[in-house]
Amino acid sequence: MIETDILIIGAGPTGLFTVFEAGLLKLKCHLIDGLPQPGGQLAELYPKKPIYDIPGYPEVLAGDLVDNLMEQIKPFEPGFTLGERAQDLEKLDDGTFIVTTDEGTKHHAKVVAIAGGLGSFEPRKPPISNLADYEKKGVSYMVKNPEDYRDQSVVIAGGGDSALDWSIYLADIASEVTLIHRRNEFRGALESVDRVKELKDLGKIKLITPAEVVGIEGESQLESLVIRKNNNPEEDFKIETDHFIPLFGLSPKLGPISKWGLEIEKNAIKVDNSLDYQTNVPGVYAIGDVNTYPGKLKLILCGFHEATMMCQSAYQRIFPDKRYVMKYTTVGGVTGFDGSKKEAPKAVVKAID
Repeated sequence: MIETDILIIGAGPTGLFTVFEAGLLKLKCHLIDGLPQPGGQLAELYPKKPIYDIPGYPEVLAGDLVDNLMEQIKPFEPGFTLGERAQDLEKLDDGTFIVTTDEGTKHHAKVVAIAGGLGSFEPRKPPISNLADYEKKGVSYMVKNPEDYRDQSVVIAGGGDSALDWSIYLADIASEVTLIHRRNEFRGALESVDRVKELKDLGKIKLITPAEVVGIEGESQLESLVIRKNNNPEEDFKIETDHFIPLFGLSPKLGPISKWGLEIEKNAIKVDNSLDYQTNVPGVYAIGDVNTYPGKLKLILCGFHEATMMCQSAYQRIFPDKRYVMKYTTVGGVTGFDGSKKEAPKAVVKAID
């Protein structure tokens, strides 16, 4: 059982900034995310995409923003449960919560903050009739631990950045990497396309285009794939492999959260924005793109504001008998849980005094 003050569902930018605001209040945070790394859409879908509306940054790459947020929250030592999806929510008699993931990991929290962006990301799956029979038996939709593929044969399907990047990365780990795409052209970064072609020429990646995987075979485990070239059944052939990783992007859905008794409107969670972004379940908040209220704007900076207000409310819920007096970080600095402290500049403190 993982114990924490605030359990954050979603490790995108809003979820990460929540850790900082909670840390200023000496509240411990733990985050759950179905993706294998923090950052949400920013890290998974467009890490190289520039963002222009973050205060203080005329332009910042999405991946760099994630890196900066991770650096900012480091003093507050958040915990992470990655590659797992929040499945069940149970409210206990004392008002605290137990959240269990699809892998059975249990978390006990005083407050739950849903910061799931557009929802949990569900992989887009190829239309293969028996695909589900081989999930966790050789078929995966994301790479959680590259070492799982050490000295194994791997087939990756897809034409975007994820397919290209993982093909390049696993080329030095797997015994054999085959990349299959239904078109001759790729959608990923040009430098990644060039690198894949270079590795193909070196014999480190097998490239099959235009083609797609249309069948899976194996008794208790994946053993071989049926490949169709040029959309022509007469050109079908088989290749033996240990792993099949279709990387066709992610589709956002509320997923199991929609069954937690929360008030839902148009695939978003209704909250009270007059004060603290709490849902209809006391102690459960929703912040960022996952929530809705009159005048809602789906912007990262709005998620940051909502996270700040939510943490103030969470503090009062956890410590109803304490009165928190807000101090500007320019005055009080930032003190981590390990005792480390970033001091406020003396000149600024003196001027304020």
